[in-house]
Amino acid sequence: MTGEDDIVTAAPDCQRSLSQSLKSAKKRDAILRAATEIINIKGYALATMTEIAAALDLRDAALYYYFPNKQALVFACHQSSLERFDRVLSENIADGVTGFERLERFLRALLVESARNGPLLYFGDRSYLDEDQREAIAACSEHLTRRLERVIQDGMDDGSIVPCESSLVVQLLLGMLIWLAKWAPTVEGVTVDRLMAAIGLVGLRGLKTTV
Repeated sequence: MTGEDDIVTAAPDCQRSLSQSLKSAKKRDAILRAATEIINIKGYALATMTEIAAALDLRDAALYYYFPNKQALVFACHQSSLERFDRVLSENIADGVTGFERLERFLRALLVESARNGPLLYFGDRSYLDEDQREAIAACSEHLTRRLERVIQDGMDDGSIVPCESSLVVQLLLGMLIWLAKWAPTVEGVTVDRLMAAIGLVGLRGLKTTV
């Protein structure tokens, strides 16, 4: 039987364990953010564990505590990015507004999320991953792509989006986001409003019906 003294002495150990877990999770998130930013700019081949560690004022060994190698780190970056994308998508495509409004709301929310938590890892080339890793990322990407296509289709059905090939439109929008992740950070004073204005001009105005 556990005595009262045991309970008293166990509590601080539990609190320390929780604190260490939270600290570890924050450190892991910081590593993923730094790695994503560097890989988006330099590509997988040129990004190094040493450079990623240096961006966080860490030694290489600290990264290897969390990830055994660069491939494992980048796979985790892909997973984290897709999870964030999925969360933003789920929170912003609920019923109640037109398909066009949901699409526009999602794009803005994704830019806001990226401004707060760092860019997502948008990379079409996944040849550096293991086959199982590539299949897992491809399956998740396909699922999210189909959900976006349904938003476009809903917009066509409710009359807020002009008739179009939803699959091609989604790929064009995703391609635009890929290049924004790569180049937008180099634009001086860039803001979500400026990015949305550019997206509206180039990517959304032609989709919206004029009534």
